[in-house]
Amino acid sequence: MLVLRLNKAGMPQEWIDREQAARLYSQNKVLFELGEDHYTMYGGWNRLGQQSTLNLASIIACDGKITDVSGKITLTNTYLFRRDNCLCLYCGNTFTPSVLTRDHILPRSRGGKDCWTNVATACQRCNHAKGARTPEEANMPLLAVPFSPNLYERFYLMNRRILADQMNFLSSHFTRRRHWG
Repeated sequence: MLVLRLNKAGMPQEWIDREQAARLYSQNKVLFELGEDHYTMYGGWNRLGQQSTLNLASIIACDGKITDVSGKITLTNTYLFRRDNCLCLYCGNTFTPSVLTRDHILPRSRGGKDCWTNVATACQRCNHAKGARTPEEANMPLLAVPFSPNLYERFYLMNRRILADQMNFLSSHFTRRRHWG
């Protein structure tokens, strides 16, 4: 389980492990908690035979330095396929990442850039059929509009094992501009 650390303004800062979260709790840097999921860490025993415990929330906001994490997220196939839910944006079928490809909507051979808004997840068959043409030229319309992830979507893409309450927090800030066919 990773804990989502927010700054005091409630903006995501990083994913941290339980030990880092416990350190922040013990340093009294946790300002508030969000979410329903908690993890209990067990410590030592006192002379009365009682074991110490520490309950960690899955989302914590901490005091301290605010870092700017709003920079662009690196475009990788892993993040691209996750953005598009492993769905070929041409045929609409779902595939395993090992058989997916990155398709450039405006082909690179024709000046297309390798950026979030010019790439889509495609199965190998569709990518080959489209070739060095635009979707319109190939008569293969896109099922969704490619987008560049915002800060909250970035944190979703970075963690493969998100808890339900973390997903609810992040997704409430997702951009609502998706247009599915």
